[in-house]
Amino acid sequence: MSKTAPVVAVVAGEASGDLLGFHLIQALQAERTDITFVGIAGPKMISLGVKSLFPIEKLSVRGYVEVIKHLYGLLKLRKQLSQQLLALNPDMFIGIDAPDFNFWLERKLKSKGIPTVHYVSPSIWAWRKGRIHKIKRAVSHMLTLFPFESPIYEKVNVPVTYVGHPLADVLPIEPDVQQMRELLKIPANAIVIAMLPGSRQSEVSQHAQLFVDTAKLIQQEYAESQSSEVIFLVPLITRETRDIFEMAMHTTYHAQPDLVLNMQIMFGHAHDAMEAADVVIVASGTATLEAALLKKPMVITYRMPFLSWQILKRMQYLPYVGLPNILAGKFLVPELLQNEATAQNVADATLRLLSDKPYLQTLKEAFTHIHLSLKQNSAAKAAKAVLSYL
Repeated sequence: MSKTAPVVAVVAGEASGDLLGFHLIQALQAERTDITFVGIAGPKMISLGVKSLFPIEKLSVRGYVEVIKHLYGLLKLRKQLSQQLLALNPDMFIGIDAPDFNFWLERKLKSKGIPTVHYVSPSIWAWRKGRIHKIKRAVSHMLTLFPFESPIYEKVNVPVTYVGHPLADVLPIEPDVQQMRELLKIPANAIVIAMLPGSRQSEVSQHAQLFVDTAKLIQQEYAESQSSEVIFLVPLITRETRDIFEMAMHTTYHAQPDLVLNMQIMFGHAHDAMEAADVVIVASGTATLEAALLKKPMVITYRMPFLSWQILKRMQYLPYVGLPNILAGKFLVPELLQNEATAQNVADATLRLLSDKPYLQTLKEAFTHIHLSLKQNSAAKAAKAVLSYL
């Protein structure tokens, strides 16, 4: 292959990585139209011309037990991909998130003289702090989304650039709640609760019944006081996750036929659901950051298989897992994890948030501060760092 036009290998691990890669590649293409991209990509990156050698779904596995189940396939895929990329000999490699997969790959490529840029620091600040030295062997340059991450790399002389978070660039400082409610045909005086049980089937399986039972308790509270109508918006991104959630609803209705829940399942549109909401109940992940950037009070909850939780708990370094709390350096919003993630606890926390007006104002100010600190024109910053290696 001729090296007159640069070839950039890129691997994204799941939907959030595909979105980051999409914005980065757009910014790179604005500066250079001659770059060829190849690797593992999702639909957004593929729409920009990235050649995907394997489906991105192969990497979308989370949790220690779940990874072990798919380990043989992942190791086989990684070996095949490394052989193809080494034969291709690209001008550089960009690993987007998926750290356990990408760092191994980056170490192989870097040892052959191929510059490696990793986009999104793994949470070494939360657990597995000893990883920093392995990362140093794998990475030519680290791009971080959050300001507190860069000093960790500077201490061990890993080139690093804080680029901010692309969500902070695209979301307005002041969301237009009224406009979104009109778009979704939601009554102005309704209480709206967005419920985000996760994007993967394994996550929705863990959270579906919890979320339905929580909605039932919240509905009962408002029905007894005969106050506002309560609407639950549940965005789900696949037919499979929708089926899992609907089965939980069916189980609940079968046990209590007289129950009336205004629960609206949406295909995607998580952003719309959160923007229209008074409060968000969200499985821990990137959605917690989006909720914060939309200035939404939230209850963060998460369940995982018992063994995965035991492993994670022993490795955890920080007392919180939600990004809004990590960025604030304190518990801004409640986190109810594993055994504490009961319907009663989640419902109680949600109702407390809805009734505490002074606290809601404090939250809005804190989330605005976080938004401004992350708004860095991240794609352009990341592209500038990447182009320095071409």
